[in-house]
Amino acid sequence: MTRALERSVNSVVRNANCSGCGACALMSDRVSMHLDDTGYMRPHIDNQTPTNAATDRQEASLFDRVCPGRRLQAEAPLDRKQHETFGAYVSSWRAHAIDNDVRHSGSSAGVLTALSQHLVETSGATGVVAAGPSMAAPTRTVPVRIQTRDEALAASGSRYAPTSTLVGYSESNSTDALVAKPCEVAAMRRLNREKGQRDTEMPMMLSFFCAGTPSQTASNDLITSLGMSPDAVTSLRYRGLGWPGDFVASDGSTEVSVTYDESWGKHLGRQLQWRCKTCPDGTGEASDVAVGDFWKADDRGYPLFDDAAGSSVAIARTERGHALLMEAAREGRVALEPVDLDEVARIQPLQVNRRRTVAVRLLAQILTFRKIPRYQGFALTKQAAGFPKLSLRTFVGTLQRSWKDRLKKAS
Repeated sequence: MTRALERSVNSVVRNANCSGCGACALMSDRVSMHLDDTGYMRPHIDNQTPTNAATDRQEASLFDRVCPGRRLQAEAPLDRKQHETFGAYVSSWRAHAIDNDVRHSGSSAGVLTALSQHLVETSGATGVVAAGPSMAAPTRTVPVRIQTRDEALAASGSRYAPTSTLVGYSESNSTDALVAKPCEVAAMRRLNREKGQRDTEMPMMLSFFCAGTPSQTASNDLITSLGMSPDAVTSLRYRGLGWPGDFVASDGSTEVSVTYDESWGKHLGRQLQWRCKTCPDGTGEASDVAVGDFWKADDRGYPLFDDAAGSSVAIARTERGHALLMEAAREGRVALEPVDLDEVARIQPLQVNRRRTVAVRLLAQILTFRKIPRYQGFALTKQAAGFPKLSLRTFVGTLQRSWKDRLKKAS
């Protein structure tokens, strides 16, 4: 007999609403996360683990309230400023790490690396749970625990591949901070609230602007196209060591590389999981601090990917996030300069346009007989209505692709 938790989890996966965050594995010891046949992290339920009906129903109910593939609610407290793309915030800054090694190593300007170092060395966190390369299989991305500067540097740089960072949190200290994708941070905050924790009692949560999670297959295919076997890779960086930095794979004797524009634009970014395409929050609204690239842009506002000293936008979402940035600046970890988020929106067209088109993508999902997550407080219908040509074009394209995908699976 299929149990309540299994039905709920399977519904999210079957309707392509799973982000692979791993929150369900934090809620139940019957759930573990694994790569599926398409190269994404998905939950697996062990029905051999004994459980009673009451516990099963409780876990299913908690899952339905926490899973970002079930529901997601915007953070909109009255005491914060509000931006139509970036959501609620306390302050916004142009930022970079002051330590040149950290700035050079990080994906854009080393801000999250510097803050991770600051948290474990100065601010009382016992560690920082984040994502980093697997030591056993360097093409894979896994949860890691940071406790030193060297460990922070080793985990620096974006990982454009699937991982369930929250699974690492299940094995860590409750006072560890978290650096994770927006969906993971939102699930963690919601789960802690369900447990009765106040926001100020929770671990510090940091996030980054997320364009979506590519399949593991995308990384492997790109490495293969560069003439190297994924199984032979001993180190892999997606970005960093410059800004934006190259995709670089090595087998210990040979190194192959391709530019960020090529790796993301023509390979990795074309194999995103569906939940990411319908995500209303790519900028970490549930975090204490969210960090993204502050690209240089052309006259139209589109990013230029010329190598340069990295520059980031750092958004303090909460008062304690603001206090963390101020403290890190006083300690000489990060340089901060006030910035208007409208200026950031001009050089983050992906985040702006995705927010504007989520509503019509969800409508296309409904018309192809898939259930959709419940999103609240993001003003998605209003944003779609404000840009009718973009919305219509996106709706038609999404509907066509969704039907093709459905027919392909049925054949």
